[in-house]
Amino acid sequence: MSRRILVINPNASLACTRGIAAALAPLPLPPGLALEVTRLAEGPPAIASWEDWHSVALPLCGLVEREPAAAYVIACVSDPGLEAVRAATRRPVLGMFRCAVAAAVTRAERFGIIGFVAASQPRQRRALQAMGLEARLAAWEPLDLPMEVLCEPEAPRGRIAAAARRLAEQGAETIILGCTGLAGHAALVAEASGLPVIEPCEAAGAMALLAAMRP
Repeated sequence: MSRRILVINPNASLACTRGIAAALAPLPLPPGLALEVTRLAEGPPAIASWEDWHSVALPLCGLVEREPAAAYVIACVSDPGLEAVRAATRRPVLGMFRCAVAAAVTRAERFGIIGFVAASQPRQRRALQAMGLEARLAAWEPLDLPMEVLCEPEAPRGRIAAAARRLAEQGAETIILGCTGLAGHAALVAEASGLPVIEPCEAAGAMALLAAMRP
């Protein structure tokens, strides 16, 4: 069995992929287990629409079939292609959104989500419905920024901080970063909201580590 966790960004953004790798870098790995981050070069610039979401399923399956790993992580907080990829391999396949929600409900009764764009909300709500957890969503706030802007260290800070404060005002007790492009802004969200923050790369990376250590 391959001794690596393969983390796949289903969009083509280099900036987003670098942010995912940076968020995962502190993860402690046991000897002999590697963590690799890659991107779907033929993917869209971001997973913004249902068309984007559906378009990456088959390419993700093909990549997983070509690249053996102990576990796979789909590094998008809409979990595109999750069911299809699980059918393409016998190894564990984790979606970042579901991992983040699982982490959030261990911290608090009600969580809020900072979303990428408004069009992401139906996909995330559908996943929450499938998990039986939609009632624990306190509020959902979209940023509606391009991926490349979202990944910048300074340009999106004002809008991100404002969204974090609104979630706290609406009763969120913890906040999920609803896009991998937000990985570098976890500290800002915590400071602005005064709440614990669930960063999906960290949540999924930790769960993938446990999954990869099982035969």
